[in-house]
Amino acid sequence: MSRTAERREQILRAAVEQGLLDPGTAVPAGFVDLDGIAESVAALHGAFPDGLPVRHAFAAKANCLVPVLEELCLNGMGCEVASAGELAQALAAGFDPADIVYDAPAKTVAELEQALRLGVAVNADSFQELARIDRLLADRPSASRLGIRVNPQVGGGAIAAMSTATSTSKFGIPLEDPGNRQRLLDAYRDRPWLTWVHTHVGSQGCPLDLIAQGIARAVEFAEEINETLGHPQVVGIDIGGGLPVNFRSDEVTPGFAAYVDRLRAHAPALFTGAYEIVTEFGRSLLAKNGFTAAYVEYTKTVGGRPVAITHAGAQVATRTVFAPDAWPLRVDAHDSRGAAKHGRTTRQDIAGPCCFAGDLLARNRPLPLLDVGDIVVLPDTGAYYFSTPFLYNSLPAPAVHGVRVDADGQVTFRLIRPAQTVEQLLAAAGTRPLATAAPALPVS
Repeated sequence: MSRTAERREQILRAAVEQGLLDPGTAVPAGFVDLDGIAESVAALHGAFPDGLPVRHAFAAKANCLVPVLEELCLNGMGCEVASAGELAQALAAGFDPADIVYDAPAKTVAELEQALRLGVAVNADSFQELARIDRLLADRPSASRLGIRVNPQVGGGAIAAMSTATSTSKFGIPLEDPGNRQRLLDAYRDRPWLTWVHTHVGSQGCPLDLIAQGIARAVEFAEEINETLGHPQVVGIDIGGGLPVNFRSDEVTPGFAAYVDRLRAHAPALFTGAYEIVTEFGRSLLAKNGFTAAYVEYTKTVGGRPVAITHAGAQVATRTVFAPDAWPLRVDAHDSRGAAKHGRTTRQDIAGPCCFAGDLLARNRPLPLLDVGDIVVLPDTGAYYFSTPFLYNSLPAPAVHGVRVDADGQVTFRLIRPAQTVEQLLAAAGTRPLATAAPALPVS
């Protein structure tokens, strides 16, 4: 068992002992390793050379829970947001507006106005959005760092939905489409306040060399802008994030150092100090610093294969259930006290609680045979899983707990988000308070 697995078991045992997992309820729980977050942030900062002007912004979409964002802020991160809701969460977490980057393909006029008023950095995703910014700046100057997202069109990785630099991606202005390069050069010439270039090639499934090649094209375009204009107007390059995560084991690979090595090989101009750099990592900072735990409610045998029915399914592992080949998760078997189960394995299905046949976390997976009251653990779910639940079947959002383990092995929990109650579910479903309910119709 790896040290990481031992730590998960230690946390799970403590959670059971402290009643954070209740077998009497149908709600799974998520756990965020706050110490692990600090270590991952330190690894990111340490991967880039000292003295290089780099701002690291966490992609809020990966885990938008405000207490988690607060931890990242305290550890020296900025924040990248892609909606008005994420911007509100970032501000609530204490991020300085100057350390927030607003990227989204469908920003409204009101959202742009707010970002420009606050001094939040904005990357325009289209020529039409750039025209909106023109009109807003005509009425009020802004301290925001402003740039354009360009699509380097270098191709996609293994997961099409995660590849944002294909020839037909919805994101950014495609560099290689006819006429766009000149139109972009004219846009920068006409707008001295346009001083940044942004790109993002993709994330899970994208090899490091593909990511670095896309960034290299953005750097080359920034240099072309400055050469064409005859002065260094572009002073910063937002290189996005996208470091893939290893979901096969507890090993952290590839790491941030490997990412920087490929950047050096493909985009050496990025390391001259001529440009400020912004990164936007999300999954690679949080995935391995969180896990999901849920009780087994029932077991059965179907067609000769054992099936464990658990309370973790599509509502907390949406991508895994709907795209299992692209998003496979490991499943660890634990007994009711949280201790890891060992011994002979049996191939079995691990099913969730949702009312459709495909709600499976794993198919034909060899594991110690699960029984009623056992606990399944889903490692590597600190990003995108329990933090953004899918409300299918009106299943409640799970409780999320932050956790620290001190040098003496003492486990301390902090409630990050309580489990959603039935009353909260009803309110979200449009239930009106009794006093304002519509009066009953008279009986004729």
